Amino acid sequence: MQQAQQEQIPEQVYRNRYKIMLVVLPSIFMSVIDGTVTNIALPTITSYFNVDVALSQWVITGYLLTITSLLLVFGKISERTGKIPIFIAGFAIFTVSSLACGLAPNLPVLIGCRVLQAVGGAMVFSISGAILFQAFPVKERGRAMGYIGSTVAIGGIMGPVVGGFLVSTLGWQYIFLINVPIGVVVLLAALAYLRMPETKYEEAGFDWAGTGALVTAMTSLVLCLGQLADTAAITPPIVALAAIFAVSLTAFVWIESRARSPILDLEVFRIKNFTLPCLSMLLFFVGSFTVTIVGPFYFEGVMGFTPAQVGMFFLINPIIMMIGAPIGGWLYDKHHSKYYSTAGMLIITAAMFLYAYAAYIASIPAIIAGMVLLGIGGALFQSPNNTELMSALPRQKLGIASSVSSTVRNLGFTLGTSFAVLLLTVQFSLAGYHGQILEADHSLLIPVVAITMAAGGVICLMSAIASLLRNV
Repeated sequence: MQQAQQEQIPEQVYRNRYKIMLVVLPSIFMSVIDGTVTNIALPTITSYFNVDVALSQWVITGYLLTITSLLLVFGKISERTGKIPIFIAGFAIFTVSSLACGLAPNLPVLIGCRVLQAVGGAMVFSISGAILFQAFPVKERGRAMGYIGSTVAIGGIMGPVVGGFLVSTLGWQYIFLINVPIGVVVLLAALAYLRMPETKYEEAGFDWAGTGALVTAMTSLVLCLGQLADTAAITPPIVALAAIFAVSLTAFVWIESRARSPILDLEVFRIKNFTLPCLSMLLFFVGSFTVTIVGPFYFEGVMGFTPAQVGMFFLINPIIMMIGAPIGGWLYDKHHSKYYSTAGMLIITAAMFLYAYAAYIASIPAIIAGMVLLGIGGALFQSPNNTELMSALPRQKLGIASSVSSTVRNLGFTLGTSFAVLLLTVQFSLAGYHGQILEADHSLLIPVVAITMAAGGVICLMSAIASLLRNV
């Protein structure tokens, strides 16, 4: 009888898998979009509170620092508490803090509420992949990872579009307040449908030392990259931040290798089928994110597009991803070919080089072709890569696999942004130009953008090689 009951429970979960998906995906979308939606509102927020941009930018930096630093922490905690309680509590915190952000009377309160919002976002985002992975049967998990890939892609691109619309029509407060009704609906659905059996793994103590070292390493790295991208020069603050990162990272590795209950079991990185997909994913986001950063400057500065037109242009990729990522997952589920992700990355690499060439010759049809290929390659790469990453570890490590995947994704966004901005700044400095990018002469702006995108293509090629090595 007990054996039969144990067999019936997963079937019940599988029957509710699409209801669970409709709870998890909106939470992922909101967490991703809130990392970028404030970019477009930053000038308005700066003017509204009458402060310097050096202060107001902490509305963005505080969120990114917090969510990136805590993803692994909550992935580990979920092994002891279960993933469902962490998800529901995190989304409740995210929703309430979104309301507080929209009602913030001054900038310090807004920044504090954004940090709290990021805590909730980290709780949700760290284990969302694990929940979906467990909710779908083995033969459909590639498709489930495809849904996550398309949601992340759409959220990353739609942030500026949604932010621009809300700020222009309703005011900056509504980029936060819009989360509240959506959050209430998702929370009610989570309480109704987000149920699945979980095994909790009790361990003695909590790795506070490792957690402190990890948060310090992540924070110093993000701040160092931000400073480097802004100045394109080695300054004392950058050197200090780099030193703090090196020391804290070394301390983290030393502590984790000796801790009884480490926040991150470093042994998982001995597994090739886990480490190489992580590396491939990191390089993918770093390389392909150059398009997101330099593309708007090219379209506005060279083509004369308005910000609204640029936003519409950048919908090409997420639309293809939205349709194609589940198809890529379905193909992987059907054939389980480890070469799908490699083929996807090779298509992305070709798209990046085509994009660079198209930008150099100023050909809109060729640029559109590059965008289409980028979407197709991303759809073919992400689902198989994420499925193999999640499948590489035993079931009790799903929370860690999910949180590592989310951390790698966030680091990819951060590194990609810093890489693209740094490359732009260095090229303009070498050419002796120090003005606004949009005011640069076309003869300078065009090759700078093309070279930056080509450099992104080289990084994507490295990602394809990492993906291929997994199969060797």
